[in-house]
Parts: sequence; C-alpha cells; structure tokens
Amino acid sequence: MNVLVIGAGGREYSIGMALRKDENVESLYFAPGNGATDELGVNLDISDFNKLADFCEANDVELTIVGPEAPLVEGIADLFEERGLKIFGPSAKAAQLEGSKIFMKNFLARHNVPTAKYIETDSIEEAYKFINTLEAPIVVKADGLCGGKGVIIAKNHNEAKKAVGDMLSGNAFGEAGTSIVVEEFLDGYELSVFAICDGEDYVVLPAAQDHKRLHNNDQGPNTGGMGAYAPTPLVNDEIYKKLDERVIVPTLKGMKEEGMPFKGVLFIGVMVVKGEPIILEYNVRFGDPECEELMPLLKSSALDLFYKGATNDLKNLKIEFHDKFAVGVVMASKDYPYKSSAPAEIIVDEIVHDEIFAQHAHISYAGVTRDKEDGKLYATGGRVLVCVGLGDTIEDAQKRAYMLVGQVHFAGKHCRTDIAYQVLNK
Repeated sequence: MNVLVIGAGGREYSIGMALRKDENVESLYFAPGNGATDELGVNLDISDFNKLADFCEANDVELTIVGPEAPLVEGIADLFEERGLKIFGPSAKAAQLEGSKIFMKNFLARHNVPTAKYIETDSIEEAYKFINTLEAPIVVKADGLCGGKGVIIAKNHNEAKKAVGDMLSGNAFGEAGTSIVVEEFLDGYELSVFAICDGEDYVVLPAAQDHKRLHNNDQGPNTGGMGAYAPTPLVNDEIYKKLDERVIVPTLKGMKEEGMPFKGVLFIGVMVVKGEPIILEYNVRFGDPECEELMPLLKSSALDLFYKGATNDLKNLKIEFHDKFAVGVVMASKDYPYKSSAPAEIIVDEIVHDEIFAQHAHISYAGVTRDKEDGKLYATGGRVLVCVGLGDTIEDAQKRAYMLVGQVHFAGKHCRTDIAYQVLNK
C-alpha cells in the first residue's frame, strides 16, 4: 500500500517510522516532510489540497494520514473524501473541536461532559466581570488556532485582565484571539489521552503526560511541549472507565447527532482533580511530543490502525502494545520559544553503548533541514528533535532517552532534564 503523511514535525516522522515497520507499506510520501523524513520516504513540495489529491490519484496512494490540525480545520478531509480518497482525519466541521475553543466548550456543555466553569465572549467588560468572580490563577484562551500557544495561565486578576485586553485587541494572537474563553483554573495533574475513532467505534491508546513548560519543575513559559512519557501510572482503570462513560461515548454520540461524526484522533486534555477527570480541551490530532512516545509502544500494525480508522472498521481491529514505557526529551534550538535561531549543524555521535541501548533509543526529527550540497542535517526549527528511550520501567526509559541526548550536538541546544519527574519523584 502507498501512504501519504501530511505534516513536517516529529509527530509525522514518528508516524512514518511506525509505518516503515509494516511490510505492507510500499511507497511512503510526506507533504512537505522535513530534512530527515527523506530517510523514510519521499518528500513532496505540494501544499495545495487539490494538487495533493491529484498526486494520490496518479500514484495510487490508498491512505492519507493528516498529522497537524491546520489542514483538518481547513477541510482537507472533506476534499479528499469528495474525490473518493481514503484519509485519516476529521471533517472541517468536526475539526471545530480544536479550531474553535468556544465551539468546543459549548459542545462539552451541551453534552454534559465535565469541564471547567467558563465564559466565552468578545467583550472586555464581560470578561472582566467574570474574572472578578474567580479565584486566581485564571485561564484565558484565544478562540482560534495558535499553534498550541494560545493559552495564558494568569497568576492574578490583573494579569488575567491584561491577557484579555491583549487578545481582544488583536495584539496577542491576531484574529485567533478576537473571541476568547475565560475559565477557572483546575488544580490537579494533567494527562493526554488519545482515542482513535471511526465515527462509530474507538480504541483508547495508553495515556501520556506532557511537559509544556520550558524549564524543569514546570517553570517558565508554555511551549509546544518539551517532552512526554507513556504510559503514565497516574491513570488507573477507574479513571479510564470514567473517561469512557463520561467523555468519549457522549462526545462521539453528540458529534454524530449534530451531523459531524468524528473520525480520526480525539486528543483529550484531561485534568484529574481529586480522582475525577475534568476536560481541559479537545484537539483533533496526535499531540506532539506524545505521538513520539506512543508510536514505538504500538506492537500491532500502525497501518491497520490508521486504515481501519479511516474506513469505519475499528470494530475489526486487534490492537496490541509493548509492555514497556517510553520517555521522549525534546531538544530545542537556542532561542526557543522566544524567537528563531540561526541554523546549526546537527552531529550525532555513533552509539557505542551496549546493543540493548541501540535497540531501545532513537531520534524523531522535527525542525531540521538537509543541506542540498553537503547532505548534512541542520537545526532550523524551534523544537529540533526528540530523543526517545524505551524500557521495562520508566527509569530505564528515561535513562536511555537522556543517554541519547548526550550524543546529540548542535549549537545552542537545550532541553529539560526532568522529563517524567511527576512519577519518578513520588
């Protein structure tokens, strides 16, 4: 089978790595891909959805997998399906669950899915009035897509009001922030839960825990994610059951009832407060860097998972995971997340440790470009790559991830040194 992966990050690289393990994958394409995905398949310099569909028809591409959210919100799944092409990802209407924070929060309210107390508004006065009823910290979210950065956790009322003013004026996130959600802050621990859905049925992947803040101990600004681990022992059978009954089932039922059955990845941002899962947000694609840990844990065929999800056949899927843990550490460029950094050559030392390490650690490349003349990889993005370690315990997986970090070099590199600390320090 020929497969196309849409996207250019570590998430898409990891999906490509998982697909490459399947002997049924013949040709693998990436659009646009990054400087390292050309080691897994062929990069396509095509961004127009119709031209991508033309390519799929001309090259017998039987499945397209969409990595990032923007093409889904813009309707790539609708266009492909209209042309009879199989694609894994939700329709534009269903993608509103991520494309609009206001739509998502109102959907949760309509279907009695537990979420934080909130208000959606484009009025500064209304927002200020609601802020005055809340205890700090206070959460302020831009309505539209902001690349995972449109959420401000304000430490006090004045900071919350400033965030509101910056967003509604268009100064903070442009058009994406001219309508906002203000909500109460939930005090608990956060989880990332992913359900693969086909409109009717679903399978839940092992829960992960992301590390959004730039610095150790969750200090500093929010980023796109500085690392993650999976599965997390912070989730037990009772929490999974509550997520099934209170969140996933009513969400899929509600989406179908409202004329937009959900197909693709339902990414559930969960805050567990006193044992109760409360929904922070929905996304409509894999998290990045959580995908980099989940893909190597998948024992059964990734191709089957995505193909059956795209063709309404999950009821016939047998999914298995390795009885292991994965830890991923993001290595970022010098000035991330504040501004772009100068390109820097990436040098990876030859693995000289034991064979077990070589088999249980790998790099998922993201913000990299390959020089056409010398063939070398250069760090050209904010989050450059993810060092992933696997192990029978979280400790082993973390150790291998950081051993690999020590073998990767580029000017200005930085990373957190405490990924998975929430469970390892208990």
